[in-house]
Amino acid sequence: MNETLELNNGVSMPALSFGVFQTPPAETVTAVETALRTGYRHIDTAAAYLNEREVGDAIRRSGLDLDEVFIETKVWISDYGYDETLHAFEKSAGKLGVDALDLLILHQPMPAHFDRTIEAYRALETLLAAGKVRAIGVSNFMPDHLETLLEATSVLPAVNQIEVHPYFSQPEARAANAAHGILTQAWSPIGGITFYRGDGAGTLADPVIGDIARNHRKTPAQVMLRWHLQEGRSAIPKSVRPERITENFDVFDFDLTAAELDAIDSLDTGKRGGPDPASITPDTFALIIPEV
Repeated sequence: MNETLELNNGVSMPALSFGVFQTPPAETVTAVETALRTGYRHIDTAAAYLNEREVGDAIRRSGLDLDEVFIETKVWISDYGYDETLHAFEKSAGKLGVDALDLLILHQPMPAHFDRTIEAYRALETLLAAGKVRAIGVSNFMPDHLETLLEATSVLPAVNQIEVHPYFSQPEARAANAAHGILTQAWSPIGGITFYRGDGAGTLADPVIGDIARNHRKTPAQVMLRWHLQEGRSAIPKSVRPERITENFDVFDFDLTAAELDAIDSLDTGKRGGPDPASITPDTFALIIPEV
């Protein structure tokens, strides 16, 4: 049974989500159907993943009612701006085959064009007030981006989806989120962006995590996901392999000790594995989201 988290506007959200970043459209339907059969009830996609339509198809093919599945997607930077973001909602909702979304977030802060980011967020506020979305939020916002946004808008983001895994746990960003009552949602929660400390060992081969996994008769991936959940974060693992999809969901029958949580916390290197959010601009990522 998936644990749930209550967002700052009272909406309940399954803590463990199934992600489809970099999942080819041709594989997305099968992967999402497998996830839903396994027990996931929260699917995280994005306009920029170019697989929203397939996510919607999988949900319909699952036989589940729409209100049983929490759907989260993201607005890409090419659609920032007030009117542009209102239209981005229509594009995403149309591809997903829904009238409303559970959670809609801005994919990047785009600090070089933050006026457009603010206008995009104001559009999210409008969609929230109109009942088109149940909650709104942001992704990859660092504390300075967050403070600037909060000064210019009126609705507190429900989530901030950022890179968090044992080798890059972003304590400052998480603390800033917590100070405002914003839930931290972890992308790449098990270091799946192929992050290495410099000695050739990735998170899945880390000896500290490996020892903890053996103590609980679990896998390193399961230990890392449990670490996120016990520290109060939402986590978004992804896979197209049925056995891994099932493995990643089997994390609700054990608890890590305080000492084990501390040991995993101590693995932080302070080195980012994914791109610096400030580097994401219309020039560096010139992706235009198709209408259909």
